Amino acid sequence: MDSPHPRYRSRSINNLIFLFVLLLSNLITFLLFSSPSSCPPCSASSSTSAVDAALPAEFVASTSAQLLPFGHNHNMGSDSIHPPSGLACPLFPDDLTAFMSYAVNGSCPDDEPLAQRLLLRGCEPLPRRRCRPAAPSDPAPPLPFPDSLWSLPPDRSVHWSAYSCKSFRCLVDRKHSPAFDDCKDCFDILDGSRERRRWVVHSDSPLDFAIDEVLAAADPVGSVRIGLDIGGGSGSFAVRMRERNVTIVSTTMNLNGPFSSFVAARGVIPLYVSVSQRLPFFDNTLDLVHSMHVLSNWIPTTLLHFIVFDVYRVLRPGGLFWLDHFFFVEHQMEEYVSVIESVGFKKIRWEVGRKLDRDPELKEMYISALLQKPLKNSW
Repeated sequence: MDSPHPRYRSRSINNLIFLFVLLLSNLITFLLFSSPSSCPPCSASSSTSAVDAALPAEFVASTSAQLLPFGHNHNMGSDSIHPPSGLACPLFPDDLTAFMSYAVNGSCPDDEPLAQRLLLRGCEPLPRRRCRPAAPSDPAPPLPFPDSLWSLPPDRSVHWSAYSCKSFRCLVDRKHSPAFDDCKDCFDILDGSRERRRWVVHSDSPLDFAIDEVLAAADPVGSVRIGLDIGGGSGSFAVRMRERNVTIVSTTMNLNGPFSSFVAARGVIPLYVSVSQRLPFFDNTLDLVHSMHVLSNWIPTTLLHFIVFDVYRVLRPGGLFWLDHFFFVEHQMEEYVSVIESVGFKKIRWEVGRKLDRDPELKEMYISALLQKPLKNSW
């Protein structure tokens, strides 16, 4: 039989070479893209699994991505939701494990100090739990409004296990104790107390602004209706504002006292967040933000800068920021004035004075300021 024509033999060889190259390229592609080391999603998944294995199971369950029941949601741009928790939570594995150890559908551990410790160290927001919190065994109903505003609540309205005091009378009386407590006299809201006079009784100190003076500075007068009190203590600022038909939400922490429960019992709104958290309000919505003592020099300067910008963000154009008794030491004045001024507020009132309740040699100072977010050019 005659051998194939050289032209056909050459074509067959070329076809074989092409087929070999095609098979080889497919094989290389398969090896490259199936290798865990060259697949970022795969390696990320295996890494996440390794991390998850070291975390409490309920923490993983509460923070893992959850598929949406109806698939992709165009508003979210995703088919799943990622429940948030604080970035710092896994940095404290022992406390996190204790916080997330409970029987699902059962009772939560009686662990308020542990939860607050996690929150204050940056585990914010705390992960959600599937358990029922400790509560008073025989809870009392709240007092009717307006009596609730300036009356001590019933002791049965609070679960006291986390606190050294076990009654409101004890909290009132600790103002006489030499021991330090945050806001040690602010539970005394009875007639004649300092808390009862604050912001409404005339003071000779230019640092003490009165609520009615601040409201009169609003543009226009009467435009302050809703606001926030950062570090609201026992809620007296919010109460005074409610008496003037202004709704104030108070952030507060339970530092050796049931501040959140006390604020709620008075008939105003407590918000349990630290100063580190982004304010949970939309841009340009609040008429007023107030802070007394909490925003001071114990906060790192960069964090303070972020906080003041966040206050600027949530205030509406023309809204007021009342910085009430900002504490610092004299040599820090230039640093803190620079931080506050850099944000872009208009100064309506600005007072600087000595803090005189301790040794003058300490050179402690206060700034009290009433600042306004510009009506125009708010950037």
